Amino acid sequence: MKQIILLLALFLGTNLVADIQKGKAVYAANCAICHTVNGGSALGADFNIVSYTRTKEDIEAYIKDPYSMYEKFGYSANAMPTLPLEDEEFRDVTDYIDSLQPFKEWMKKKKM
Repeated sequence: MKQIILLLALFLGTNLVADIQKGKAVYAANCAICHTVNGGSALGADFNIVSYTRTKEDIEAYIKDPYSMYEKFGYSANAMPTLPLEDEEFRDVTDYIDSLQPFKEWMKKKKM
């Protein structure tokens, strides 16, 4: 039984890494022209900041339909185009962006 669980964990872990790598490729092909990772100057927000301040669900929702989400994100206007991606590509690039910051702003302990 332990062997089955170990094999399943290895498979899922490998699958997760593959999705993040696919997401990095989607980022390079579709997002890198406007968004940086690890600082720099660009039109859009750096994805390290996005990863730190947003939930995975919000990131995916924004990527899929930026025109309906820009106000929720606190922007006064939207400059991001709607991307012609497949559902799997949306999930992959979301996984990639979410993976950039293992610790999120919402994980901080609140002072009592």
